[in-house]
Amino acid sequence: MNFSIAPDKTPPDSLVRLPQLYELVADRIKKSIQGGIYPPGSRLPAERDLATALGVGRATVREAIGALVNQGVIQTRRNAGSFVLEQAQERMCAVEGDAIQPDTSPLATLTARLAIEPLIAQFAAASGKRDPEIERVLDLMEQVSNLSDPQQRRQWNQFDHQFHQRIAHMTGNPLLIEVASVIARAVDESLWRQLRDEGIHDPARARLYVYEHRLIYEAIAAGNAEAAGFYVRQHIERVQKDMLTAV
Repeated sequence: MNFSIAPDKTPPDSLVRLPQLYELVADRIKKSIQGGIYPPGSRLPAERDLATALGVGRATVREAIGALVNQGVIQTRRNAGSFVLEQAQERMCAVEGDAIQPDTSPLATLTARLAIEPLIAQFAAASGKRDPEIERVLDLMEQVSNLSDPQQRRQWNQFDHQFHQRIAHMTGNPLLIEVASVIARAVDESLWRQLRDEGIHDPARARLYVYEHRLIYEAIAAGNAEAAGFYVRQHIERVQKDMLTAV
């Protein structure tokens, strides 16, 4: 007797979505808040302690806390820690009723960027040409002086997006340009913005990022594919450290 398996005609939107690890950790923290372990006004344990207790990496804990900040459950204070807000219970009830697609894990985004963006830079270096638009964007980034100002911070982040997307355009490859657009959408999600703004919070760090951008660009303009890929990898590794592991 022959058996055949009919193709799955289930609409993609109805398939079960597996939760990301940071979502599970956020749920564990919320259950602890609801259970009175962390009452309103209390300070959460340090990220390292939470990571050890929950058996996950510190980066995942930081993602979970960032998600709870965006949900209005927790507030982080620089050099002080994370605290449960007075309206946490009310906000958690409101979030449970929302059918909102969770943001992409920033760690997953950074892992993908480490695999893809060095290659994009290497392809861009094949042209070995200068690009006036990138030079303009880099000059504008250097002029941003106050990252504590929301408007200037938005401008700086916009220039950062333009820089990375322009590199993809320099490849002349429409598929790589589309991949860069997918990455750009991921780094414009609220969880990424929350963790990025916490990690890149002072002018000195922003200047270092612009310096790294210039190293990437000059390697591309010189046609040095190996150096371009190396500098991109070094830059993204620094972003990952600042966003997900730095104190």
